[in-house]
Amino acid sequence: MISTYSSVKKIILCVDDDAAILRYEQALLEKSGYAVLTAASGSQALRLVAMCKCDGVLLDFEMPGMKGDEVASKIKLVRPELMVILLSGSDVPTNALAFVDAFVPKLGANRQLLRTIAGLCGQTV
Repeated sequence: MISTYSSVKKIILCVDDDAAILRYEQALLEKSGYAVLTAASGSQALRLVAMCKCDGVLLDFEMPGMKGDEVASKIKLVRPELMVILLSGSDVPTNALAFVDAFVPKLGANRQLLRTIAGLCGQTV
């Protein structure tokens, strides 16, 4: 018997230059039923977005090489429908939010992140 129930997990790409934060995000999201890809840099994230089907991106703002807003703008050029959430441990300039769908402070991430992702992916928490 073939089930008509779709159990396809949403795929979230987590981008951060801090390996510990990537591990935390991956564990949190996988525990909540998401599939997770990780990237340690903006350039790696752009390659993954071009090669893989993902439903959303969690993107750190402060990264060496390319800041999160620059990565977000490049993602939106190739995949404008892709949900992008910017994370930061500090304040970000208002213009950095132009290419993202949501902003979550890292200090509040444990409370807000899953709700924000679910809302943008059209799911309920």
